[in-house]
Amino acid sequence: MSLRLIFMGTPDFSVPTLLELVAHGHEIAAVYTRAPKPGGRRGLQLQPTPVEEAARRLGVPVLTPKTLKTPEALDEFRAFDADAAVVVAYGMILPQAILDAPKLGCYNLHASLLPRWRGAAPINRAIMAGDAESGVMVMKMDVGLDTGDVAMAERLAITDSMTALDLHDRLSRLGADLMVRAMAALDRGGLQLRKQSEDGVTYATKIDKAEARIDWRKPAREVLRHIHGLSPFPGAWAELAGVSENARVKILRCELAKGSGAPGEVLDEHLTIACGDGAIRIIELQREGKGRMQAADFLRGLPLKPPMRLA
Repeated sequence: MSLRLIFMGTPDFSVPTLLELVAHGHEIAAVYTRAPKPGGRRGLQLQPTPVEEAARRLGVPVLTPKTLKTPEALDEFRAFDADAAVVVAYGMILPQAILDAPKLGCYNLHASLLPRWRGAAPINRAIMAGDAESGVMVMKMDVGLDTGDVAMAERLAITDSMTALDLHDRLSRLGADLMVRAMAALDRGGLQLRKQSEDGVTYATKIDKAEARIDWRKPAREVLRHIHGLSPFPGAWAELAGVSENARVKILRCELAKGSGAPGEVLDEHLTIACGDGAIRIIELQREGKGRMQAADFLRGLPLKPPMRLA
């Protein structure tokens, strides 16, 4: 048995779910994704989304509407006569008429343990807040912001070594498997839904680049989680003080280390940096205009040692 589905998604995170649904025999009637944006080295070429690229390889029709709120968009959506829609990081609000169109409803894969971290940046916010775990959930969509009834969930521990990219990739694969199981249950009439709790609601607002500057006055673990929660984009940053002129450097990966000193102080020749309480050791970083590099490679080009500091 299989379902006739409309798939709606945009970034890399969405692609494994699309591929797994196809691999498990579901019919993808159409793929909805965001319109291509200018890209390439000169910004002159339109770059299709990762989901569009995957759909083209699969030979599935691709639609990139600017809105779903017009009668024409609704008629086009209904014409696919889908059993259900699967939505994974689509990036566009679905109006009630669209939600009501598929026979069995619209189902969203969300990268948090709802009701914690509803909204746009649940992966980043979970790491930055110091959460011990994250996960993925399949919910039946309503018009609220990630407020729909939950069907299935999988949990995943967050370690201090995980960056946002690490967690993103693991949840993407975990979510693909979860959605396949959810659609199998829906197909046989056994998908059970439960209301979200009213307790513990938090919102994962979009990451503002103004948040990216590192505050070395905070305890070491908070600094580490801040760095990892913003890695690789937009990248938490500091400035190299006293190196001819201040130069911004993004720190992409670090670990907790022993040591103490004034916040931002370089404690040794291995990029151990003092925080308000404790210290971190930088593992991977990126200087302005340069590629990302390991700390050892960085130090060969620009030795940093006491009494230097990161501002």
